[in-house]
Amino acid sequence: MATRIDIAAVIDEQKFGSFHLTVVGLSFLLMLVDGYDNISIAYIAPLLIQEWGIDKSALGPLFGAGLLGGLFGPPLFGYLADRYGRKFAVILGAFFFGVFTLAQVWADSLASMMALRFIAGIGIGGVLPITVALNAEFAPRRIRASMTMLSFVGVALGGALGGLVASRFMASHGWQVIFWSGGIAPMLVGVLALFFFPESLKFLSLKPERRAELVRVLHKLSPTTVVAADTRFVLSDEANQAQFAFKDLLEGRLAWITPLFWLVNVISLLVFFFVNQWTPVLLASTGIPVERAVMATSLFMFGGFAGVIAIMRPVDRFGLLPVPILFAISIPAVGLIGVAGLPEWAIMTLVGVAGFGLIALQFGIIATESQVYPTYIRSWGVGLCFAFGRVGSVIGPLVGGAMLARQVAVQSLFYLASSLLVIGLLAAVKLTPLYRLRLQDMLRGDQP
Repeated sequence: MATRIDIAAVIDEQKFGSFHLTVVGLSFLLMLVDGYDNISIAYIAPLLIQEWGIDKSALGPLFGAGLLGGLFGPPLFGYLADRYGRKFAVILGAFFFGVFTLAQVWADSLASMMALRFIAGIGIGGVLPITVALNAEFAPRRIRASMTMLSFVGVALGGALGGLVASRFMASHGWQVIFWSGGIAPMLVGVLALFFFPESLKFLSLKPERRAELVRVLHKLSPTTVVAADTRFVLSDEANQAQFAFKDLLEGRLAWITPLFWLVNVISLLVFFFVNQWTPVLLASTGIPVERAVMATSLFMFGGFAGVIAIMRPVDRFGLLPVPILFAISIPAVGLIGVAGLPEWAIMTLVGVAGFGLIALQFGIIATESQVYPTYIRSWGVGLCFAFGRVGSVIGPLVGGAMLARQVAVQSLFYLASSLLVIGLLAAVKLTPLYRLRLQDMLRGDQP
């Protein structure tokens, strides 16, 4: 009689060790360079206004170009990941956005910069959900959210690192230094991933033709597990199949959960990118030197790093519950940034608090949404959540630029952003009990 190995059970039984450290470490580096490149345009925007003689209202389309590319990246790379593997899609994405970020060094006009930002954004946006899916599929259930967020926190630190590089080197080396570093680094990480990143065991268990690779990765994760020639591999905690069907994302409880995740992603990323990318412009317009204005983005990202560390274990323990709490924290912080006449230190403090709430909020959403989808549609499910979030990320900068062109005060836009977070709070409150019930269904095997 053939032996049977439950991949999900083997993963859940493992203690956090060197194998998990490799996965998290490489994912962290990928997210570091991804976050650096994603936010990089915010750092150079004040200099482009001076050097290219453009109006600040033109920054909206420039900010939105890369984010618009990110709208197409998640479903495209999600499809590649569910068809050819997480590792393949992640490495391809790293080289893709590295090459087109490096090309921005030679951009000499608003049009060329926008085109390159758009193309690079496809890869920048595409790598994120695949890395999340890969970490979720290797993490024991008891630390799944923490492991996902620990790797993903590199996004926040990457964004903060860009601010430090800009404030230290941009004055002497020009804005091009941001894209030299931001282009070469992803390709170096891609080389590391090629040699050291493992493919997802759960993904490989759905591909009988890749059995030998599955056995190799399984032995690295659990050297004591014995695999016989006739061993069958199963996933007891998921209803899985080899063929993806879009309707599976909207079956059963997912009929409400998936659209609600789309909504909270749209709102959280809309406000996140608006605050992140327009705050340096706001500060520079009040007479604060560019070098100090770009540091606001670093404070925003460092605040987010603190927020992510603070919610890792609560998300493991309480599921989605921290998400509505973070919405509630972000509402007043974002709104108060728009109060006219505040001193620089007060704005910087509010930006840090806003980063704590908005970035931790996004990470909490990412860590939880990856857990409601079975393996065969996980990359697509998470990827579409990211894609809907990218809709918000594109809308935020574009609306900001359009309203500035109509002479609307930048401060007033922060009030609007704060009001949108109220809608996100209501959606998160509705989603929280549905999420808990969905996880209970999955544990019992009652799916979809």
